[in-house]
Amino acid sequence: MTTSYYRTVLVYLVFASLWIYFSDAVVASLFHTPEGITQAQNFKGLGFVVCTSLLLFFLIRSDFNRINDVNKQLRKSYDQTLEGWVQVMDIRHKETREHSLRVTRMTVKLASLMGIEGEKLTYIGRGAMMHDAGKVGIPDSILIKPGPLNEDEWELMKQHPVIARDMMQDIEFLKPSIDIPYSHHERWNGSGYPEGLQGDAIPIAARLFAIIDVWDALLEKRVYKEPWPEDQVLFYLQEQAGIHFDPQVVDLFLANYEEIKAAALQPSVF
Repeated sequence: MTTSYYRTVLVYLVFASLWIYFSDAVVASLFHTPEGITQAQNFKGLGFVVCTSLLLFFLIRSDFNRINDVNKQLRKSYDQTLEGWVQVMDIRHKETREHSLRVTRMTVKLASLMGIEGEKLTYIGRGAMMHDAGKVGIPDSILIKPGPLNEDEWELMKQHPVIARDMMQDIEFLKPSIDIPYSHHERWNGSGYPEGLQGDAIPIAARLFAIIDVWDALLEKRVYKEPWPEDQVLFYLQEQAGIHFDPQVVDLFLANYEEIKAAALQPSVF
């Protein structure tokens, strides 16, 4: 980046030097009266300001474009690293390798249907990808236990959103994506965790993701359960509108179900 600064200064210096040399030569050859020389010098000064302003505009825009390209590549590298790390987590949780990618694609699609776009959509995608990041702090004896958890085990399991928040809140790249990892176990009626938030107090990203996460969990075979039939899963989601889920989100999900489900197979995550 320092090289770019030097280049800008050098181009400006060369241009200014050439302008002064040749413009002075032109004025000297074309104008011979004091009045004519004064008027020409005034126009020369105005032309210099206009031309150097345009030159600087294009040089600075070029530098900004290069910086943006570097930032895009950097963000892409971060996202690819994140994707690889999350797939390793899925394997550790004894879930399918595509679990996190699948629910991320579907959540992004549902969010876009809700009218969310731009950077907010990217934050939701990263949050969905990181939804179970806090489980790195949960012992395997609890995480992949084949039977039901006892009370103490369940209380420890309920700490994984807090662990995720503590992991992400000091990382600038991930901080805007905390809502899903921290709040996707909240319930519309206030019976969820970790804060017992209710209704619209639950971040919209978490409300969107919750229905996708439960849909995927019920359809998939897990170490502690067999998969449910698809029609039974959809009936359950509708039944839980206003209890577990935001009713508006349930309606949107069911109204666009085939389109959202198809998004799970798309090659792009965000």
